[in-house]
Amino acid sequence: MFNLYKQYQTTLTLIMVTMFVSACGEQDAAPPAMQAMPVSVLEVKATSIPVQKEAVAQTEGAKEVEVRPRVGGILLKKLYEEGAEIKAGQPMFLIDPVPYEMEVQQARARLAEQKARLTQTQREAERLKKLLDTKSISQREYDNAVSDNAMANAGLKQYEAALHQAELNLSYTKLEAPVTGMAERFIYSEGTLVNANTTLLTKIVQVSPIWVRFSLSDYELKELGGMLTRDNVKKITLILPNGEEFPEEGDLNFSASQIDPALGTQQLRAVFKNSQKQLVPGQFVRIRLTTGTRDGVFLVPQTAVQTGEQGKFVFVAETDQDGNTVAAVKPIQVGSWHGENWVVLDGLEPGDKVIVDNLIKVRPGAPIVPKASESAAESSADQLVSKKII
Repeated sequence: MFNLYKQYQTTLTLIMVTMFVSACGEQDAAPPAMQAMPVSVLEVKATSIPVQKEAVAQTEGAKEVEVRPRVGGILLKKLYEEGAEIKAGQPMFLIDPVPYEMEVQQARARLAEQKARLTQTQREAERLKKLLDTKSISQREYDNAVSDNAMANAGLKQYEAALHQAELNLSYTKLEAPVTGMAERFIYSEGTLVNANTTLLTKIVQVSPIWVRFSLSDYELKELGGMLTRDNVKKITLILPNGEEFPEEGDLNFSASQIDPALGTQQLRAVFKNSQKQLVPGQFVRIRLTTGTRDGVFLVPQTAVQTGEQGKFVFVAETDQDGNTVAAVKPIQVGSWHGENWVVLDGLEPGDKVIVDNLIKVRPGAPIVPKASESAAESSADQLVSKKII
């Protein structure tokens, strides 16, 4: 029994000694080295980009004309197709012309009567002139005859004007399109009694050319170089609702001379030829304005730009004192977006290798294994394209 106890005590001592030696060995061992993390980098190059801003805009007809009758009466017939394009001078409506035809006939009769009266007074004046020469009548009688002739002549002009007005009113019974454009729906129906100059029958909207209204804030104007005018806007591009660019460029045809105090924006308007009538009034589109170019900037993917307490920054690949490649922080100053990239105005130098992935795991001073980003070639191509935009 004593021998068994002694053997158990010896075994326990050996186990404790072994554990102590093992613990000492672990304390003396050096910590394992941090593994270098593989990352993709983009070597940046200085480039030139267009100075641009986009804004939400809405199209409207260059001319929106209300069609109202110039004479009243019963609307007999609609002579156009609703929603179709019509030409200036094309008949649109017919108002009952019979009452106006009768007015023309009456005016012609009154004019003929006045012409006869004028002939009579003229003949009487000539007759009395001969009698006055022979002292057969007084001067007063002759003067009265001359006055009657003058009054008859004035009456003739009045009746001529009345006939012209009657003929004009008769022509107004056939309403013609005042401009070329797209005709809207007919508001009333045939047989309606319409009033002169008040009843709105329809509208005509001119879509070629077409206007596009938009506005820019004071902050956006500063980024473009100040208030916009026809002189400092170099290019206007329209972006359709589906994201495609409109094939025609526009021109700025209106720019407000001051900032709207209620909205803090400058009201602007562009005009597009719209020769194919692809644009219609009321569409919401986007306008891209170009005022020049900005040189010496860098394009960095949006995902590579981080935000810290001191502002925007990126991680770049650098070599430390021991010759190892590590991640380093570079504060940057950014402008606006250009496509899918941030425009970096300051903080980078040509040749800097910006880390574009694994950013959640990257830490300042951490060893990395950089490789060229797959999008590097595409980014270089985009920079070359941006130089040729203007």
